[in-house]
Amino acid sequence: MKSLVIHGAEDIRLEEQPVPEVVAGQVRLRVQYVGICGSDLHYYYLGRNGENHVREPFVPGHELSATVDLDPSGELAPGTPVTVHPARYGPEVAGLQDRPHLWPGGDYLGSAGVFPHRQGAATELLVVDRDMVRVLPEGLPLRRAALAEPLAVSIHAVVIAGDVSGKPALVLGAGPIGLLAVAALRRAGASEIVVGDVRPEPLARAEALGATRTVLVTEEQIEPGSFPVVLECSAAPVSLGSAVRAVAPGGIVVQVGILPDQEISVNLAPLLAKEAELRGTFRFSTEIDDAIALLAEDPSLEDVVTQVVPAADATDAFATARDAARSAKVLLAL
Repeated sequence: MKSLVIHGAEDIRLEEQPVPEVVAGQVRLRVQYVGICGSDLHYYYLGRNGENHVREPFVPGHELSATVDLDPSGELAPGTPVTVHPARYGPEVAGLQDRPHLWPGGDYLGSAGVFPHRQGAATELLVVDRDMVRVLPEGLPLRRAALAEPLAVSIHAVVIAGDVSGKPALVLGAGPIGLLAVAALRRAGASEIVVGDVRPEPLARAEALGATRTVLVTEEQIEPGSFPVVLECSAAPVSLGSAVRAVAPGGIVVQVGILPDQEISVNLAPLLAKEAELRGTFRFSTEIDDAIALLAEDPSLEDVVTQVVPAADATDAFATARDAARSAKVLLAL
């Protein structure tokens, strides 16, 4: 079988690998699509994602749709369309029983955070634990289903924000996570969804997905203190500063984009006078099930996928995914 393997910064190869064995409690999948995430871009272009360095040949990818190839239990027939919850959790932690994604000791598909690395989904055949598999609703196309993982991230961020029903919300950054956050906020009942970005092309995509209003932040100011809910999805430290200025008194800023693993300069003083809160969010827990249901209900979400590129053209795919003017979500076809 063929797999995409990262050997170091800007060194990715389509290689022949042995077909993985499958045992009881596991399922072997035939991968159809894999989304390119920001972490995948970091692994490819930098050879690392934050503190996680590529230390051995590494298959990236954790956003996927697939069909069942082999289920030893016989519960899932070959050809059954599925997606995957990419996490395996560590031992339960007291006080965090309902937040297993925060338990230390687990791993995540396509992550170099453990060694040996947790090999990812950019491969023709993938073996995962049976409880990670989610059968897709009838009629949900595999192309759209590949958005389940990033949509779950956005839904979880809205959960972290609390009750947004009837409240105006601001999304900063109209990349794939920000675009999917528009859908998550709409589903949660936000009264107004304003999206800000530094480029016009992502803002046009946000409007198509139901944003109430968009702001090109290089030309227009966001009124300070005007949003009870702000989701920072760009991962740019300067954007976090904008979020802190924009949040209303008593409001919530949720940092969704993964900030660089270093000291950054952000003026947090406005949080104090406004008694606003800054909350972090990390991946998700059960929200992938909500994401699958929403994808089945809303065909317009497929517009977040802007390109599908054969795995053999991975270097072109990564270059396209890096260019926000050209792309939102880029999928690799295996």
